[in-house]
Amino acid sequence: MKVDHANGGEFKEISTSVAGLKMSEHLPKLAKQAQHLAVVRSVTTREGDHARGTYLMRTGQRPGSPVRFPTIGSALSKELLDPQLALPGYVSINPSPQINPDAFSPGFLGPRYAAATVGANNGGPATPPAEGFAEMRVDNLSLPQGVTSQRAQRRVELWDTLQKDFLGHRRAAAAEAQDTVYRRALRLVSSDDVEAFDLSQEPDEVREAYGRGRFGQGCLVARRLIERGVPFVEVTLGNGLGWDTHQDNFNLVERLSGELDSGWATLMQELEERGLLADTTILWMGEFGRTPQINEMAGRDHFPTAWTCVFAGGGIRGGQAYGATNRSGMEVADGQVNEADILATLCAAQGVDPETENYTDLG
Repeated sequence: MKVDHANGGEFKEISTSVAGLKMSEHLPKLAKQAQHLAVVRSVTTREGDHARGTYLMRTGQRPGSPVRFPTIGSALSKELLDPQLALPGYVSINPSPQINPDAFSPGFLGPRYAAATVGANNGGPATPPAEGFAEMRVDNLSLPQGVTSQRAQRRVELWDTLQKDFLGHRRAAAAEAQDTVYRRALRLVSSDDVEAFDLSQEPDEVREAYGRGRFGQGCLVARRLIERGVPFVEVTLGNGLGWDTHQDNFNLVERLSGELDSGWATLMQELEERGLLADTTILWMGEFGRTPQINEMAGRDHFPTAWTCVFAGGGIRGGQAYGATNRSGMEVADGQVNEADILATLCAAQGVDPETENYTDLG
């Protein structure tokens, strides 16, 4: 934070559990767990548009290529998935795919590596509810209205008959991928593992600690999925462009920081208590940063030139800040990294060689 500069704004900084490492006053719970965090303060990227920046940070590739590259969740879950797991290998909670659908796609890896979504955010309210907890429902898992379980079973039997006949004559990769996706979905519906999404099984005090909103409850779903061996889970904070603070930056960021602080800090605490944090790599990032200068509407604009992401957990040496910006925050002064460095670090921390190659159907 630039507390000695006009660009710093009105927030104060506080000390953390690590000597010399400071952060915003609105992240007090995370500050107490800073020994787990590696704060990367020297990210430089080249895309300042929401759709393009989202694609860049999720695939590691600049948009515009004729190749449909997979999002990092699809690529990593492909390497880490236990084939015996009934749950999906990649779960995306509160995503906002309308920003750029290609950025959330499995690309040329095909539908078997697509994300299963929970509470896809298509413009609905993302703020915490006034009473109770935000509902976290697995998209496309419940039966349609008016369809009984017996009727659904007859549909499955009919589908299975047609599917086997079709695949008997057409062994194309696309057809087999589609068959795999459907059978995994049917397996999940009939599995006890689907209870991972049932937050009513958690005590109210635990749910309260995570936060009542979609992000906090999403982090609790993430913990329950990680416990059951799901290799890649992501949770989105904000309604669509929730961090897009072109105006009223400080009030909005204070509220968003409160949600972030409760959800993320409680997730790390519970993972550590269960002996899972040492094997779970956490990466927090956006599609770019915000301008150091405060505009005339008390806001901050798009800024990919110098920004921050944070790693924690498995494979990461916590309790440190890597890199630095200059006094104004306008440019990286030390330890510059880009999107490839960030995603390669994530892969390496999980024991996946960043140089791993995947091939399209066309080679």
